[in-house]
Amino acid sequence: MGSWSIVNAKLNLNSHWSIWTEGQLRSIQLYDEFFYYEVKGGLTFNLKDHLALTAGVGRYATYTLGGNFEQPFTTEETRTWLQLVMEQKWDRINFEHRYRVEQRHLSTGYKNRFRYRLNAVIPINHPEFVPKTFYAYIGDEVFFTSIAPFYERNRFFTGLGYKVTKAFTIQSGYMRQYDYKLTSETSRDFLQVALLFNFRLEDFHKHSVPSTTD
Repeated sequence: MGSWSIVNAKLNLNSHWSIWTEGQLRSIQLYDEFFYYEVKGGLTFNLKDHLALTAGVGRYATYTLGGNFEQPFTTEETRTWLQLVMEQKWDRINFEHRYRVEQRHLSTGYKNRFRYRLNAVIPINHPEFVPKTFYAYIGDEVFFTSIAPFYERNRFFTGLGYKVTKAFTIQSGYMRQYDYKLTSETSRDFLQVALLFNFRLEDFHKHSVPSTTD
C-alpha cells in the first residue's frame, strides 16, 4: 500500500470564472519511498450550474524507484489539457462526468491522451453539501492513447469525506491503479488523502459538491 497525498485550492472569482492549483506526492510504501510529484493549475469557466470547461498546465516528475525522490528521473513531463465536466443529480447521489484531452510533452517524446472519469458523491448526514456533512464517494477513470496499447490505464477509487466548513473539505480513501503495456500489466494500491480548499470572492448561495480532484 502506497500513499497518494493531495492539496487542492480553488478561488471562485465570480459566478462563471475560477482559478485553481494542486500539488500531489505519491510513494510506493505508506509515506515512504516517494517516487512522484506534480504541480499544476488552471482556469475554469462555468457555462451553466452543471457544465464547466477547464484549461490546465502542470509539471510532473517520476523518480527511480527504491528511495525517496531517487534520481535520475524516470520521466519528466510538462502537460497541458482541456476538459469538460458535466454534473447530474439523482435523489441524493451527485454524478460527475469528466472528459479530458491531454497534450503530454515528455522527456521521452510527445503523446496525446484521452481520459473519462465517472464519479458519484453521496452526502450522508445532510441532504446537501453544507458544512459538517459526511459523504461517501466512488468512481472509476479510464485512460486511452493514440498509440498502442490504446487502453493505457484504469483507476478505481472509493472513500469517505467530511465538509468541515464552506471553504474546507478533507477526504480519504482507497485507490487501485492498473497500468497496461504491450508486454505486461502492473497494479498498485494507494491510501489517498486530500485536503480541498474552495474560496469565494462572494457568496453565490450555492453549496458546492466535493470533487475527487485529479
